[in-house]
Amino acid sequence: MDHDDLRHWSKRAADWAHDYHATLRDRPVRAPLTPGATAAQLPPAPPEEPEAMEDIFSDFTRLIPAAMTHWQHPRFFAYFPANAAPASMLAEQLANAIASQGMLWQTSPAATEVEQVMIRWLASALGLPDRFTGTIHDSATTATLSAILTMREAALDWQGLQQGLSGQPRLRLYASAETHSSVDKAARIAGIGQENLVKIPTDATLSMKPGALAGAIAADRAAGFLPAGVILCAGGTSVGAFDRIADCIAVARAADLPVHVDAAWAGSAMICPEFRTLWTGVEGADSIVFNPHKWLGAQFDCAVQFLADPAPQIRTLGLRPTYLQTAGREEITNFNEWTIPLGRRFRSLKLWFTLRAYGLSGLRARIRNHVDWARQARDALARLPGVTITTEPSLSLFTFALPTDAGTEALLTRINDDGRIYLTQTRHAGRFVIRVQVGQFDCTREDVMTIPQVVADLLGQK
Repeated sequence: MDHDDLRHWSKRAADWAHDYHATLRDRPVRAPLTPGATAAQLPPAPPEEPEAMEDIFSDFTRLIPAAMTHWQHPRFFAYFPANAAPASMLAEQLANAIASQGMLWQTSPAATEVEQVMIRWLASALGLPDRFTGTIHDSATTATLSAILTMREAALDWQGLQQGLSGQPRLRLYASAETHSSVDKAARIAGIGQENLVKIPTDATLSMKPGALAGAIAADRAAGFLPAGVILCAGGTSVGAFDRIADCIAVARAADLPVHVDAAWAGSAMICPEFRTLWTGVEGADSIVFNPHKWLGAQFDCAVQFLADPAPQIRTLGLRPTYLQTAGREEITNFNEWTIPLGRRFRSLKLWFTLRAYGLSGLRARIRNHVDWARQARDALARLPGVTITTEPSLSLFTFALPTDAGTEALLTRINDDGRIYLTQTRHAGRFVIRVQVGQFDCTREDVMTIPQVVADLLGQK
């Protein structure tokens, strides 16, 4: 295949993509879960000789779409969305064609500088102060790990990088049980350890108790531990919990500890000023992560980490051997020094296209619709006999259940086997509950109201 062939097949692929999206509503949201079914249809070894692209493309259309869970389906209400607005898809095609490696400014000057501008655009859109800068990671997991590694090294006066963790004081991190499991993973990978991630109790609103946080920090210091940082939750994955950001940051500041705020999902909603009360005080954080790929239409992967001061993270993660230096340019930004991987994709291009193609007004309208439609779906479900709303909407996320765990779990299985919608589960207050999360880029009110209709149908109700 050469570039002339690529031009032909790119057009074929674009036509296929158009038809795919046009017919998504006619497909089951989730593929049949039959482990090994796709692999069994692939040859056990690679071909020795080239194969015709016609055959390859035919096999793709025959094997792949029917075996996929369709994340761009307008009735995908599971997990959080991984939006892919058409403008973002176009930008990804162009970025793939350029195929740059943006590890250094000199290897991709435009990629670096567009990223810097997009960070400023997004900080402004979310109402953050001008002092925040930042970078784009693949996912919030990497951003949170970067923040926790920086907390570790700042607490150890950057001795861990050279000496390792053996013989160092036992570090402690603080978060609530409502934070994402990526915080637990980061504590493990950073060498701090699961036992040293202290889960602070929450109140009736599932917010971390500031007094309990202060008490845990004081007790750990008295016991000889070394507190390293606090991770706060702004829109938890399970049921959308928000910590009292301002109050908890005040406790952390009094204890001289840095703060990372995980707003991976809910951060996108902060382009709407009326929702910013949910994270009041966030401007006092040292690090904030949100994922434009979850609710702003930017294609996965695209996680933005805002930093009040990037110097500690660069000191932790930066490494500049001779072969990565740019002669005569010592003060330029090389974003590989702000994160873990050396290699970097041109992720900012899709942000540039998406923000311009829809504008903040268009993106705000989508988010406001999703929040409103989620509440309407909640009300319709609440009217069904036997259905209990177990957590009220947090933005566009809520949960419901039947009287027994077994009944709820059986209902979820029937919902997803039915194929019209896709929902997932969590546990809340000791109960197995069903999550509803509205956020698909092109969903309509009719799509969202399919949720209570499907539940009513499966429960045999009108």
